[in-house]
This record gives sequence, structure tokens and C-alpha cells, in this order.
Amino acid sequence: MAALTDLLGQNVILTISGINAPLRGNLDHLGNDMIILNNGRKYIYIPLLHLRQLVLDDDQRTGDSGVMLTEPLFDDEKDISYRKMLMNAKGVFTEMVITGSQPLHGYVTSVMNDYFAFYSPVYQVVYIPMQQLKYMIPYEPNVTPYALMLERFPLSPLSLTLARTFDQQLKKLEGRLVVLDSGDDPRTIGQLKSIRNGMVELVAAGGETVFLHMEQIRTVHIP
Repeated sequence: MAALTDLLGQNVILTISGINAPLRGNLDHLGNDMIILNNGRKYIYIPLLHLRQLVLDDDQRTGDSGVMLTEPLFDDEKDISYRKMLMNAKGVFTEMVITGSQPLHGYVTSVMNDYFAFYSPVYQVVYIPMQQLKYMIPYEPNVTPYALMLERFPLSPLSLTLARTFDQQLKKLEGRLVVLDSGDDPRTIGQLKSIRNGMVELVAAGGETVFLHMEQIRTVHIP
């Protein structure tokens, strides 16, 4: 029976949960909880948590464009892990795909126990549970999102004191106006009233109370 390691160096097609378009490229590296895909232009870092399907690509030309690749985040093949990926990505401009609609662009600033802080020129500081990241693509060196000058996109945003866990961080935001999941649903914008037993109580704009399960929350930021 073939193992996943047998496909290393081969071109594959990946289906990711919550993402409509499949990913194609060369299976470059394999870790215990993540894989690295090389599409010929960039490295794509994918936590195995959301991998639904991986099959061999009949078109073995995929990933051979002759274009210079971005620098890999890992120097040691034995040191490949999801958490290490996030740690190595600190300060590197990246595209973070959380849902199939709108990716986030910016850089990782802090990695905590079960979530990380991400700085975006659009949303400022965003808190992302680790289980919600579908995949990540670093930018080429010397590229900034939206071609912003560094003085308008600082590498050292306002320092924040972060809790160790995501639920503790949400507790710190009680009484604050927050935006959950980038505000895709108007009912996910409101005052964070309380966190109890894994449920988030939110008061929406019209005063109605909305309850959300914390494990379903993809992103949190303060407007």
C-alpha cells in the first residue's frame, strides 16, 4: 500500500475543507501536522487538519515554471511543524487563507498556545485560532501588501498584552466592540458581552443577543 511519503517530489492535487478551488503543485515536504506544496512560484504551507483529499496529479508539469521561488521558512527538514511554521513566519509578509472568500494579508506578530495574532493593514490586529487556518503563502522578499510603504505598514505595530489561550483573550475583550469572521454576517459585529462554557454572547447593532460557539469563530478584531 502506498504511503503519503511515497508522493514526495510528485505533483499532487489537494482538496482543502472550506475551500472550493483545489491546490496543485509539487509535494515538497511532509511533517507530522503540515505539508509544504511548491506550485513553481511559491511555497504553500498547509496544516494537515483541513486536508480532505490528496491525489497524484496526472499533469506532472505542474510546479515547473522556471520562476525563482520564495525563500522557504524551514532550513531543517526534521523541524517542520505547524507551530514552527507560524514562528518562522513572524515578520514575513504573507497571505493567510481562513475561508474561501477573502484572504488576509499581513504578517504574524505573536504565536500563543492555540491562536496567533496577525497584523493586517486593513483590519489591524486580528486574532486567529490555529485550527482555523487553511493555508498560508509567504510573499516574495521586499514585497508589502497593497504595495504600501513601510511607514504606512509598520513592522512593529502597537504592542499588546496577549493571553495564552484564545478563550482567555476573548475574556479580555468583554465589553468591547468586536468584529468576528471579518463581519461577513452583520450579526457577528457587536459588543462582546460574555464568554461562558465555550459560548460567546454578542450584542448586535439592534440590541439583539447572538450566541456563537467559540470553536466556530474564525477571526476576531477590534474596529
